[in-house]
Amino acid sequence: MELIRAKDYADMSRKAANIIFAQVVLNPKSVLGLATGDTPLGTYAQLIEKQKAGDCSFAQCSSYNLDEYVGLSADHPQSYHYFMRTNFFDAVDIDAANTHVPDGAAADVEAACTEYDRMVAAAGYPDLQLLGIGRNGHIGFNEPGDTFPRGTHVVDLTESTIEANSRLFDSIDEVPRQAISMGIQTIMSAHRILILASGEQKAQAVHDMVLGPITPQVPASILQLHPACTVIADEAALALC
Repeated sequence: MELIRAKDYADMSRKAANIIFAQVVLNPKSVLGLATGDTPLGTYAQLIEKQKAGDCSFAQCSSYNLDEYVGLSADHPQSYHYFMRTNFFDAVDIDAANTHVPDGAAADVEAACTEYDRMVAAAGYPDLQLLGIGRNGHIGFNEPGDTFPRGTHVVDLTESTIEANSRLFDSIDEVPRQAISMGIQTIMSAHRILILASGEQKAQAVHDMVLGPITPQVPASILQLHPACTVIADEAALALC
């Protein structure tokens, strides 16, 4: 596990964007695993600037997102489909047909999970998988538990995750209680992993991910076993390391 220290959120975002930029320049047909949430927003903004400046193109890339809420349609303002369109896809030259987000509104959610795993495997798994880390050490929506989930699956969200995400909804009662998430085995099949962390509220999770034992109680700790995992964290997130 490689650890890159960043001064602050802006520096973390810049460093992360440079790594993704290099991936796309070296392989214009890259398969990108993407994440949502506040943490990657600065990275996406940097990549948008690079693409608009003509420094790179996403036209031949494909993407597979980590997760989606169960029960939200793709056009719901709090869905991750909507997040990706408004914060990245609509601002760059990626072909919308080559972007993929789990279908949380599917009539048969379990079948949608199976099909999503099939698509990710058929693509050869991401050349680079972007991740954030939750305050409880979750990656994607893989919450602390007794085992590491393998494939894409339906997750019952913990109260801490529901509370953390409630700021995006009018009330905590509107936050979905379930989500679809890539499983740990799917994430670990990516050829390279880039995980970002910013802020003192992530310090314990980063410490446990990097220095703690490998345990499903801290899902991100499994990344210690990945042969090409890079952590970029700012000074606040590294306060306990």
